[in-house]
Amino acid sequence: MTRSPLPEINSAGSLLGEFFAQGIEAADLPALFPLLRARETLNAFITLFRGGEDEVLVRLMVLREIGMRADVPYWSSQELQAHFAYLDTVKLDTVLKRLRENDLLVWDAEQRIYQLSAAGRVTLSALATLLSFAGENDAELGYITAQVAAGQAVGKISAETLQHLLGRLNELQNEFDQAVLAGSEFRLRRSQEKLASVWHWVEKGTEIIRAITADGDLDTATYRIAHSIGQAQSRMLRMTGVFQRAVNSLERQRVHLGQSGLSSSDIVAWLRKLSQERLVAIANQALIAYPQPLFVTPNEMLDTAEYELLEREREKAAHSILPPSSDAPETGRIEAERLVLLEQFLGNLNSIATDADLGDVVVGGDYPQAAYRMSLLALLNDTESGILTGPVAELATAPFRLNVSRETRKINRDGVREISVGMLERTGP
Repeated sequence: MTRSPLPEINSAGSLLGEFFAQGIEAADLPALFPLLRARETLNAFITLFRGGEDEVLVRLMVLREIGMRADVPYWSSQELQAHFAYLDTVKLDTVLKRLRENDLLVWDAEQRIYQLSAAGRVTLSALATLLSFAGENDAELGYITAQVAAGQAVGKISAETLQHLLGRLNELQNEFDQAVLAGSEFRLRRSQEKLASVWHWVEKGTEIIRAITADGDLDTATYRIAHSIGQAQSRMLRMTGVFQRAVNSLERQRVHLGQSGLSSSDIVAWLRKLSQERLVAIANQALIAYPQPLFVTPNEMLDTAEYELLEREREKAAHSILPPSSDAPETGRIEAERLVLLEQFLGNLNSIATDADLGDVVVGGDYPQAAYRMSLLALLNDTESGILTGPVAELATAPFRLNVSRETRKINRDGVREISVGMLERTGP
């Protein structure tokens, strides 16, 4: 096995080696090697984005306009001058010269025409995708999802892009969890709005990851990242119910101000919209008020005395006797028995060639075994169980569908008196 040639990093005028400690070979660094290998493409971005903001905008505009003409991708000098008549002639020549010298434009001296280089076309394509997401809510998640989808479509899945998608999903999940823990209604509302804005991309990402994990040619590291992304997306999709439960809990704690129809949340929302000067004025006026004392009435005094004299003494006189100690049951033997029953049940399912009655599939042995088989049927076509390994995953991906009605029928055998009417239908070979 031979080593691939290292990229040239010690070219004339290069100061890259000065950034590293003595004795470190820059080309041997795994983090730097991919950048050095793509130096030609990166030089295109350096050319476009070096300098002031105004210069960068003009270069991008000129290069994008040149690349827009797909039917005739060649430009003569006269066509460029006419098309960019709104630019100063000297400035336009400077921009074209810079793009040509840095291999973003190609000048054909024989035909005297300009055209985009390969690096220029790749750069414009990447910029087009990036600009299409500008201004959208959580454009970061949408852009990364689009990159993953593009890689999956052409069969070039990037583990680095998958890492970025997983990182963004984990950031969002942490933000949502913190909003729930904070217990702030306004923070929960903002998180709900953010979840609604990224919902479309999470659903799209779920479809893409499902297609990626179904590919048997993935390496182990990439498959693990895709599997982690699927789990993060599942947690994200469950956040709608979590948010709603938290908001409902806050609704029950909300204080309403008499018959005015206003609540404490309305007052807080109004105060958040005021300026600091207005808040100071309101606080100064509020300090004039002082609490009014309330005196204890005889009824409350009587209730307190009754507890102190009677109920507290009864609690002292009560004796609690703990039950005798006992050894905890051995769970290892139970798990082993269940695993044997699961494997037997899988063998019975594999022997079913057509549709089968629910009673014939479940009943057998005794009632605990029948109940265990009935509970196992709930795993059929379960997505989360299907991505696991072992007998549980094999059962989840079995080609069957369970149809159960509300009616029951008599069995009276093997400890089972009656069972729901249902069929186990085979859906595949």
